[in-house]
Amino acid sequence: MPRIAVIGAGAWGTALAVQADRAGHEVVLWARDPGRAAIMQATRGNSLHLPGTPLPPAITVTAEPTMLDGVAFALLAVPTQHIRPLLGRLPERLPPLVIAAKGVEQGSLLLPLELLDALRPRHPAAVLSGPNFAHEVAAGLPTAAVLASQDAALRAMAADHLATPGFRLYGSDDPLGVQVGGAAKNVIAIAAGAVIGAGLGENARAALITRGLAELSRLVVALGGRAETAAGLSGLGDLLLTATGPSSRNTALGLALGRGLSLAEALAGKSSVAEGAATAPALLARATAAGVELPVCAAVTALLAGEATVAEAMAQLLARPRRDE
Repeated sequence: MPRIAVIGAGAWGTALAVQADRAGHEVVLWARDPGRAAIMQATRGNSLHLPGTPLPPAITVTAEPTMLDGVAFALLAVPTQHIRPLLGRLPERLPPLVIAAKGVEQGSLLLPLELLDALRPRHPAAVLSGPNFAHEVAAGLPTAAVLASQDAALRAMAADHLATPGFRLYGSDDPLGVQVGGAAKNVIAIAAGAVIGAGLGENARAALITRGLAELSRLVVALGGRAETAAGLSGLGDLLLTATGPSSRNTALGLALGRGLSLAEALAGKSSVAEGAATAPALLARATAAGVELPVCAAVTALLAGEATVAEAMAQLLARPRRDE
Protein backbone atom coordinates (compact mmCIF):
# COMPACT_ATOMS: atom_id res chain seq x y z
CA MET A 1 0.00 0.00 0.00
CA PRO A 2 1.31 3.52 -0.80
CA ARG A 3 2.37 5.98 1.87
CA ILE A 4 0.05 8.84 2.80
CA ALA A 5 1.06 12.11 4.43
CA VAL A 6 -0.94 14.29 6.80
CA ILE A 7 0.25 17.89 7.08
CA GLY A 8 -0.78 19.34 10.43
CA ALA A 9 -0.57 17.58 13.78
CA GLY A 10 -3.57 19.10 15.51
CA ALA A 11 -6.59 17.07 16.59
CA TRP A 12 -7.99 16.69 13.07
CA GLY A 13 -4.65 15.90 11.46
CA THR A 14 -3.89 13.30 14.11
CA ALA A 15 -7.33 11.71 13.68
CA LEU A 16 -6.87 11.55 9.90
CA ALA A 17 -3.46 9.95 10.36
CA VAL A 18 -5.05 7.28 12.56
CA GLN A 19 -7.79 6.77 9.95
CA ALA A 20 -5.22 6.41 7.14
CA ASP A 21 -3.41 3.83 9.26
CA ARG A 22 -6.71 2.04 9.83
CA ALA A 23 -7.11 1.89 6.04
CA GLY A 24 -3.84 -0.02 5.87
CA HIS A 25 -1.26 2.65 5.01
CA GLU A 26 2.11 3.72 6.24
CA VAL A 27 1.55 7.32 7.34
CA VAL A 28 3.77 10.39 7.69
CA LEU A 29 2.30 12.95 10.12
CA TRP A 30 4.06 16.29 9.56
CA ALA A 31 4.18 18.82 12.41
CA ARG A 32 5.36 22.40 12.00
CA ASP A 33 7.18 22.43 15.35
CA PRO A 34 10.20 20.04 15.50
CA GLY A 35 9.99 19.86 19.28
CA ARG A 36 6.33 18.91 19.19
CA ALA A 37 7.01 16.32 16.49
CA ALA A 38 9.76 14.76 18.60
CA ILE A 39 7.49 14.54 21.65
CA MET A 40 4.68 12.93 19.67
CA GLN A 41 7.05 10.46 18.02
CA ALA A 42 8.56 9.50 21.39
CA THR A 43 5.33 9.31 23.41
CA ARG A 44 3.23 7.86 20.56
CA GLY A 45 0.38 10.26 21.22
CA ASN A 46 -0.90 13.83 20.94
CA SER A 47 -1.50 14.82 24.55
CA LEU A 48 -2.06 18.48 23.63
CA HIS A 49 -4.77 18.15 20.98
CA LEU A 50 -6.08 14.56 21.04
CA PRO A 51 -5.32 12.99 24.43
CA GLY A 52 -6.10 9.32 24.89
CA THR A 53 -5.52 8.39 21.24
CA PRO A 54 -2.43 6.19 20.77
CA LEU A 55 -0.49 6.52 17.54
CA PRO A 56 -0.13 3.17 15.76
CA PRO A 57 3.40 1.99 14.90
CA ALA A 58 3.01 2.69 11.16
CA ILE A 59 2.62 6.45 11.81
CA THR A 60 5.86 8.47 11.77
CA VAL A 61 5.69 11.98 13.23
CA THR A 62 8.22 14.36 11.73
CA ALA A 63 8.99 18.01 11.03
CA GLU A 64 11.18 17.18 8.02
CA PRO A 65 9.56 18.32 4.73
CA THR A 66 11.61 15.73 2.84
CA MET A 67 9.42 13.05 4.44
CA LEU A 68 6.64 14.22 2.10
CA ASP A 69 8.54 12.86 -0.90
CA GLY A 70 7.10 9.77 -2.53
CA VAL A 71 3.66 9.79 -0.88
CA ALA A 72 0.54 9.08 -2.93
CA PHE A 73 -1.18 12.22 -1.67
CA ALA A 74 -1.19 14.48 1.38
CA LEU A 75 -4.04 15.58 3.61
CA LEU A 76 -3.66 19.25 4.55
CA ALA A 77 -5.23 19.57 7.99
CA VAL A 78 -4.43 23.04 9.30
CA PRO A 79 -6.74 26.01 10.01
CA THR A 80 -7.58 28.01 6.90
CA GLN A 81 -5.84 31.12 8.25
CA HIS A 82 -2.57 29.11 8.44
CA ILE A 83 -2.59 27.69 4.90
CA ARG A 84 -0.79 30.63 3.24
CA PRO A 85 2.21 30.78 5.61
CA LEU A 86 2.42 26.98 5.75
CA LEU A 87 2.63 26.57 1.98
CA GLY A 88 5.47 29.07 2.01
CA ARG A 89 7.47 26.65 4.19
CA LEU A 90 6.78 23.49 2.21
CA PRO A 91 8.70 22.29 -0.88
CA GLU A 92 7.64 23.54 -4.30
CA ARG A 93 7.05 19.96 -5.39
CA LEU A 94 4.19 18.52 -3.40
CA PRO A 95 1.98 15.48 -3.93
CA PRO A 96 -1.71 15.94 -4.74
CA LEU A 97 -3.41 17.62 -1.78
CA VAL A 98 -6.69 16.85 -0.05
CA ILE A 99 -7.54 19.93 2.01
CA ALA A 100 -9.26 19.18 5.30
CA ALA A 101 -9.76 22.81 6.37
CA LYS A 102 -12.91 24.91 6.58
CA GLY A 103 -13.21 28.65 6.37
CA VAL A 104 -12.50 31.80 4.38
CA GLU A 105 -9.11 33.50 4.52
CA GLN A 106 -9.26 36.98 6.00
CA GLY A 107 -8.11 39.70 3.63
CA SER A 108 -8.21 37.70 0.40
CA LEU A 109 -11.70 36.26 1.11
CA LEU A 110 -10.60 33.02 -0.58
CA LEU A 111 -11.87 29.54 0.18
CA PRO A 112 -9.17 26.89 0.83
CA LEU A 113 -9.00 25.47 -2.71
CA GLU A 114 -9.05 29.00 -4.17
CA LEU A 115 -6.19 29.92 -1.86
CA LEU A 116 -4.20 26.88 -2.91
CA ASP A 117 -4.76 27.70 -6.57
CA ALA A 118 -3.56 31.27 -6.01
CA LEU A 119 -0.36 30.03 -4.36
CA ARG A 120 0.23 26.82 -6.31
CA PRO A 121 -1.65 27.24 -9.61
CA ARG A 122 -3.24 24.12 -11.10
CA HIS A 123 -1.94 21.89 -8.31
CA PRO A 124 -4.07 18.69 -8.12
CA ALA A 125 -6.38 19.09 -5.16
CA ALA A 126 -9.60 17.99 -3.48
CA VAL A 127 -11.40 18.96 -0.30
CA LEU A 128 -12.59 16.69 2.52
CA SER A 129 -15.56 17.89 4.56
CA GLY A 130 -18.58 16.70 6.50
CA PRO A 131 -19.92 16.13 10.02
CA ASN A 132 -16.74 14.83 11.64
CA PHE A 133 -15.49 15.30 15.21
CA ALA A 134 -11.81 14.37 15.38
CA HIS A 135 -12.04 12.28 18.53
CA GLU A 136 -14.84 10.14 17.07
CA VAL A 137 -12.93 9.53 13.83
CA ALA A 138 -9.84 8.59 15.83
CA ALA A 139 -11.91 6.16 17.90
CA GLY A 140 -13.27 4.47 14.77
CA LEU A 141 -16.89 5.46 15.38
CA PRO A 142 -19.18 5.42 12.30
CA THR A 143 -18.56 8.51 10.18
CA ALA A 144 -19.48 9.82 6.73
CA ALA A 145 -17.75 12.59 4.80
CA VAL A 146 -17.50 14.10 1.33
CA LEU A 147 -14.46 14.19 -0.96
CA ALA A 148 -15.01 16.95 -3.49
CA SER A 149 -12.98 17.76 -6.58
CA GLN A 150 -13.57 18.41 -10.22
CA ASP A 151 -10.78 15.87 -10.80
CA ALA A 152 -12.74 12.61 -10.74
CA ALA A 153 -9.61 10.45 -10.74
CA LEU A 154 -8.15 12.26 -7.71
CA ARG A 155 -11.28 12.05 -5.61
CA ALA A 156 -11.70 8.35 -6.48
CA MET A 157 -8.06 7.62 -5.62
CA ALA A 158 -8.24 9.46 -2.31
CA ALA A 159 -11.51 7.75 -1.38
CA ASP A 160 -10.09 4.34 -2.24
CA HIS A 161 -7.12 4.95 0.07
CA LEU A 162 -8.97 6.55 3.02
CA ALA A 163 -12.32 4.75 3.21
CA THR A 164 -13.01 1.89 5.62
CA PRO A 165 -16.33 0.28 6.59
CA GLY A 166 -16.64 2.77 9.46
CA PHE A 167 -15.47 5.80 7.47
CA ARG A 168 -17.82 6.15 4.51
CA LEU A 169 -16.78 8.61 1.81
CA TYR A 170 -19.04 10.13 -0.84
CA GLY A 171 -17.69 11.85 -3.94
CA SER A 172 -18.76 15.28 -5.17
CA ASP A 173 -17.87 17.39 -8.20
CA ASP A 174 -19.03 20.56 -6.40
CA PRO A 175 -16.00 21.58 -4.34
CA LEU A 176 -17.17 25.18 -4.14
CA GLY A 177 -20.49 24.23 -2.56
CA VAL A 178 -18.75 21.85 -0.16
CA GLN A 179 -16.33 24.56 0.95
CA VAL A 180 -19.02 27.20 1.46
CA GLY A 181 -20.97 24.77 3.63
CA GLY A 182 -17.91 24.01 5.72
CA ALA A 183 -17.20 27.70 6.24
CA ALA A 184 -20.74 28.91 6.95
CA LYS A 185 -21.71 26.16 9.38
CA ASN A 186 -19.03 27.28 11.86
CA VAL A 187 -20.44 30.82 11.90
CA ILE A 188 -24.01 29.58 12.37
CA ALA A 189 -22.84 27.30 15.19
CA ILE A 190 -21.47 30.31 17.07
CA ALA A 191 -24.91 31.91 16.81
CA ALA A 192 -26.60 28.69 17.97
CA GLY A 193 -24.31 28.47 20.98
CA ALA A 194 -24.87 32.13 21.85
CA VAL A 195 -28.64 31.62 21.86
CA ILE A 196 -28.32 28.76 24.37
CA GLY A 197 -25.71 30.60 26.44
CA ALA A 198 -28.02 33.58 26.75
CA GLY A 199 -30.90 31.35 27.88
CA LEU A 200 -33.09 32.06 24.86
CA GLY A 201 -34.20 28.44 24.51
CA GLU A 202 -34.23 25.51 22.13
CA ASN A 203 -37.01 26.99 19.96
CA ALA A 204 -34.77 29.94 19.17
CA ARG A 205 -31.81 27.70 18.43
CA ALA A 206 -33.82 25.49 16.06
CA ALA A 207 -35.18 28.52 14.21
CA LEU A 208 -31.73 30.08 13.96
CA ILE A 209 -30.12 26.89 12.62
CA THR A 210 -32.89 26.52 10.02
CA ARG A 211 -32.63 30.12 8.84
CA GLY A 212 -28.85 29.78 8.88
CA LEU A 213 -29.14 26.81 6.53
CA ALA A 214 -31.21 28.98 4.19
CA GLU A 215 -28.41 31.56 4.21
CA LEU A 216 -25.81 28.89 3.55
CA SER A 217 -27.80 27.55 0.60
CA ARG A 218 -28.31 31.02 -0.92
CA LEU A 219 -24.60 31.73 -0.77
CA VAL A 220 -23.64 28.34 -2.26
CA VAL A 221 -25.87 28.98 -5.27
CA ALA A 222 -24.81 32.62 -5.67
CA LEU A 223 -21.14 31.64 -5.80
CA GLY A 224 -21.74 28.92 -8.37
CA GLY A 225 -22.36 25.81 -6.29
CA ARG A 226 -25.44 23.60 -6.19
CA ALA A 227 -28.37 23.82 -3.76
CA GLU A 228 -28.35 20.04 -3.24
CA THR A 229 -24.79 20.27 -1.90
CA ALA A 230 -26.07 22.54 0.88
CA ALA A 231 -28.61 19.86 1.79
CA GLY A 232 -25.95 17.13 2.01
CA LEU A 233 -23.25 16.04 4.43
CA SER A 234 -21.05 19.10 3.94
CA GLY A 235 -23.95 21.51 4.49
CA LEU A 236 -26.90 20.36 6.56
CA GLY A 237 -25.02 17.39 8.03
CA ASP A 238 -22.04 19.39 9.22
CA LEU A 239 -24.27 22.22 10.45
CA LEU A 240 -26.34 19.87 12.61
CA LEU A 241 -23.24 18.39 14.22
CA THR A 242 -21.42 21.68 14.76
CA ALA A 243 -24.43 23.62 16.04
CA THR A 244 -25.68 20.93 18.45
CA GLY A 245 -22.77 18.63 19.31
CA PRO A 246 -21.35 19.15 22.82
CA SER A 247 -17.78 18.79 21.48
CA SER A 248 -18.13 21.65 18.99
CA ARG A 249 -15.53 24.38 19.49
CA ASN A 250 -17.67 26.93 17.66
CA THR A 251 -20.78 26.18 19.70
CA ALA A 252 -18.64 26.40 22.86
CA LEU A 253 -17.42 29.83 21.76
CA GLY A 254 -21.00 30.92 21.19
CA LEU A 255 -22.04 29.64 24.62
CA ALA A 256 -19.31 31.74 26.23
CA LEU A 257 -20.31 34.84 24.28
CA GLY A 258 -23.96 34.27 25.17
CA ARG A 259 -23.04 34.17 28.85
CA GLY A 260 -21.49 37.61 28.56
CA LEU A 261 -17.80 36.94 27.92
CA SER A 262 -15.87 38.99 25.37
CA LEU A 263 -14.23 37.25 22.44
CA ALA A 264 -10.80 37.60 24.06
CA GLU A 265 -12.09 36.14 27.32
CA ALA A 266 -13.83 33.27 25.52
CA LEU A 267 -10.66 32.35 23.61
CA ALA A 268 -8.21 32.78 26.48
CA GLY A 269 -6.17 29.66 27.22
CA LYS A 270 -7.59 27.65 24.33
CA SER A 271 -5.15 25.48 22.35
CA SER A 272 -7.77 24.62 19.73
CA VAL A 273 -9.16 26.93 17.03
CA ALA A 274 -12.79 27.97 16.59
CA GLU A 275 -12.62 28.67 12.85
CA GLY A 276 -15.92 30.55 12.83
CA ALA A 277 -14.43 33.51 14.69
CA ALA A 278 -12.04 34.33 11.84
CA THR A 279 -14.44 33.19 9.13
CA ALA A 280 -17.50 35.28 10.08
CA PRO A 281 -16.31 38.72 8.90
CA ALA A 282 -14.58 37.25 5.83
CA LEU A 283 -17.64 35.22 4.85
CA LEU A 284 -19.88 38.25 5.33
CA ALA A 285 -17.60 40.36 3.11
CA ARG A 286 -17.56 37.65 0.43
CA ALA A 287 -21.37 37.42 0.53
CA THR A 288 -21.79 41.21 0.40
CA ALA A 289 -19.58 41.36 -2.68
CA ALA A 290 -21.81 38.71 -4.28
CA GLY A 291 -24.98 40.62 -3.35
CA VAL A 292 -26.18 37.98 -0.86
CA GLU A 293 -27.75 38.88 2.47
CA LEU A 294 -26.57 36.83 5.48
CA PRO A 295 -28.46 38.21 8.51
CA VAL A 296 -27.31 35.48 10.92
CA CYS A 297 -23.68 35.82 9.80
CA ALA A 298 -23.93 39.61 10.13
CA ALA A 299 -25.27 39.23 13.68
CA VAL A 300 -22.40 36.90 14.62
CA THR A 301 -19.85 39.29 13.11
CA ALA A 302 -21.25 42.15 15.21
CA LEU A 303 -21.29 39.96 18.32
CA LEU A 304 -17.67 38.89 17.82
CA ALA A 305 -16.58 42.51 17.31
CA GLY A 306 -18.31 43.59 20.50
CA GLU A 307 -20.66 45.81 18.50
CA ALA A 308 -23.83 44.07 19.73
CA THR A 309 -24.96 41.91 22.62
CA VAL A 310 -26.78 38.63 22.04
CA ALA A 311 -30.05 40.31 23.01
CA GLU A 312 -29.45 43.17 20.56
CA ALA A 313 -28.43 40.83 17.75
CA MET A 314 -31.49 38.65 18.34
CA ALA A 315 -33.76 41.67 18.43
CA GLN A 316 -32.39 42.81 15.06
CA LEU A 317 -33.03 39.38 13.55
CA LEU A 318 -36.59 39.26 14.92
CA ALA A 319 -37.27 42.78 13.67
CA ARG A 320 -36.60 41.88 10.05
CA PRO A 321 -39.63 42.34 7.75
CA ARG A 322 -42.04 39.41 7.64
CA ARG A 323 -42.07 37.36 4.45
CA ASP A 324 -42.97 33.93 3.18
CA GLU A 325 -40.44 31.22 3.92
